[in-house]
Amino acid sequence: LSETGYFMYFAFGSNLLKERLQLKNPSAVFHCVGRLKGYALKFGLWGDYVDCRWHGGVATIEESPDEDVWGVVWKMGEDNLTSLDKQEEVDKGVYSPLEVKVETETGPIFCRTYKMNKFRPHLPSPQYKEVYFTSITVRNSLDISCQ
Repeated sequence: LSETGYFMYFAFGSNLLKERLQLKNPSAVFHCVGRLKGYALKFGLWGDYVDCRWHGGVATIEESPDEDVWGVVWKMGEDNLTSLDKQEEVDKGVYSPLEVKVETETGPIFCRTYKMNKFRPHLPSPQYKEVYFTSITVRNSLDISCQ
């Protein structure tokens, strides 16, 4: 977090989609596309949990030295930090927040992101895949330079 009243958030899953992220985090503004080095994108469930609102696996990251995860850097007001943590179910232990260095066209940015605890691989549902791939398609049609 910064002293400026905002923080940077690196999204790689369903929060790539602006409309979904802004439902509970209205301050989120697209900043740029970025790459998280040394991590791999995975889909799965949390521990023994089976009743997922997405009806299948959801995105997380896992350390993997030779892989990268591409995503979106969002600029968000600090007043949305609590709502973002709640959305990621930090209070229930589903995800833990991390501070990561994200590579961008204009240099590295330190961002908040989330990693699933007790990860268990599981295929994503058709609904989740649709949101994920829709957001990638929308992002790829935009100017991806940092603002």
